[in-house]
Amino acid sequence: MVEIRDVTIARDGRPVVSEVSLEVAPNSVHLLVGPNGAGKSSLFAALLGLIEFTGSIHFHWSQSGRIGYVPQSFAVDRTLPITVGEFLALRRQRRPVCFGVGRAVRARVDDALERVGIPAFSRRPLGALSGGELQKVLLANAIDPVPELLLLDEPASGLDETAVRQFEDVVVALTRASATSVLMVSHDLDQVRRIADRVTLIDKTVRRSGAPARVLADNLARSLAVDRGFAAS
Repeated sequence: MVEIRDVTIARDGRPVVSEVSLEVAPNSVHLLVGPNGAGKSSLFAALLGLIEFTGSIHFHWSQSGRIGYVPQSFAVDRTLPITVGEFLALRRQRRPVCFGVGRAVRARVDDALERVGIPAFSRRPLGALSGGELQKVLLANAIDPVPELLLLDEPASGLDETAVRQFEDVVVALTRASATSVLMVSHDLDQVRRIADRVTLIDKTVRRSGAPARVLADNLARSLAVDRGFAAS
């Protein structure tokens, strides 16, 4: 699905990511772990075409070539007079949402919200959501239309344990029921063990990559996780 080869990203003349190589396999959940400042978000920015890099990134699409993305944080103007349903309708219909949301679009929005566990949120003001609720709305936005590649940058931040598990169920179900591949940043080693098909440990460069049991087999992952407080059992 995605081949990353010798990618280097520099900022102010200093490399923040150096010669990173990894592959995201089709229909897989691939988790990216590492300490603060390891370059994970920069790598996502390169995948999204937002920053320059050297090396190569190749996407091998089977169908649509769609990329879904949930950022680590999303700034919302709390005074903006828009509902969750209208926010999700913005890129799904041509007419301005101030003139109403079409029936077909509303059905799509309601379906996406139900899939992420917030079926009654369509009429809620976007600015009144908690951080965890907003993350669910962003996931609903990212999975409709169904993407071939879903990039999740710490998507479960701000969610309680029940919501985290629900979030994980949605992500895993996407890979099982569609052609979606997932690349996800996580700071929870228990989560890595629960859902990852493959995990890459990155600290400026790739330190280790493979099956979770092998990558997390010793204290290396734990030692690199200290400054972000990963949950590790």
